[in-house]
Amino acid sequence: MNATLNAVTAFINTEADMLDFQEYEAWLNLWDEDGSYVVPIDTETEDYANSLNFAYDNATMRRLRVNRLISGEAVSTQTTPKTVRSPSRFRILDDADDVVTVRCAQLLSENRHGNLRTYPSDVTYKLRREGDGFRMVEKVVRLLNADHHLSSIGYIL
Repeated sequence: MNATLNAVTAFINTEADMLDFQEYEAWLNLWDEDGSYVVPIDTETEDYANSLNFAYDNATMRRLRVNRLISGEAVSTQTTPKTVRSPSRFRILDDADDVVTVRCAQLLSENRHGNLRTYPSDVTYKLRREGDGFRMVEKVVRLLNADHHLSSIGYIL
């Protein structure tokens, strides 16, 4: 169990670093082709397909999101903020077959136009083992303030 926890912690920390340093192509390569990236508005829901979400992305939508970030065409990405993600409190919820489900806390801090904002969340990952590493099957980011007004978030949580 400790070896698995260490491996998933390293994977999640690497993903956070890729996003903070805008290594979006590398980030896209972490995903299983059928994987889903979800940021639900209702933090209690498990039925993402029938709920309102900030993001509910399959592979095509993840690619489009990355293209918007890289191109600068979206208003929210014209002044790319500097972000720092601090994942912590890792807990394996399930380890069956070749999929590990892990939950962690994440503090995402953004600096845009000299304004520092922090977005705390609980993040659940489903990671499929592949070789010596993992592929993301699902990433669900449950923002603590999802039911409040969020300023223009032009990056991947």
